[in-house]
Amino acid sequence: MQPEDLVRDHTIYACVTGSRAFGLATESSDTDRRGVFVAPAPLFWRFAKPPTHVEGPGPEQFSWELERFCELALRGNPNILECLHSPLVEHADATGRELLALREAFLSRRVHAAFTGYALAQRRRLDADVRTHGAPRWKHAMHLLRLLISASDLLRTGRLTVEVGDARARLLAVRRGEVPWPEVESWMTRLAAHADEAAAHSPLPEEPDLRRVADFLYRVRRASALGSAPGAPDAPAGPV
Repeated sequence: MQPEDLVRDHTIYACVTGSRAFGLATESSDTDRRGVFVAPAPLFWRFAKPPTHVEGPGPEQFSWELERFCELALRGNPNILECLHSPLVEHADATGRELLALREAFLSRRVHAAFTGYALAQRRRLDADVRTHGAPRWKHAMHLLRLLISASDLLRTGRLTVEVGDARARLLAVRRGEVPWPEVESWMTRLAAHADEAAAHSPLPEEPDLRRVADFLYRVRRASALGSAPGAPDAPAGPV
């Protein structure tokens, strides 16, 4: 079985992410598609294991195998969590809908370190661009601001909202280079401080609900091995 066959035949969840999901798309924006597939259990019974992720087969398409997706989500990975909360869902079968129902189980105060750590790495790249070229990559600056807004809101409310809402006009102005870099820097600093403050009193639990997620993964794997849907009765045992 080729990697692209896993995506075509075994995807349980697929969505659009990026600018189109954030509400920041322009005429030139790509359509970023992300998905989750479940590799059939027999593929794990070989020395060569199935891939943890697959790029393609379509343009701007990337998918994760379910176990890898859950691992990253439990760590608070921003890209993974935003994928789970995208308002632009293109496909979700019964297992995919159960995954979506688990969204809150992945959320915890771990998102503070995950989101702000990613933001700090991006900020360093922007600062390097300013030192080298006199200006940042404005599109990247816009997305960093969006991430910090999302992190602060998530830590404050306990809910992840992907769409930028009222911040759209100002963020697009940053993308066009219409906001002076010192003003953008100041905005980033304030947002990071807001996230730090929100983390101290966040309604999110200290840790994600690992037991609930592990139970889901176990049932999906077992159903695959038995050739049934995760919520279906056990299939009769075959000859040994």
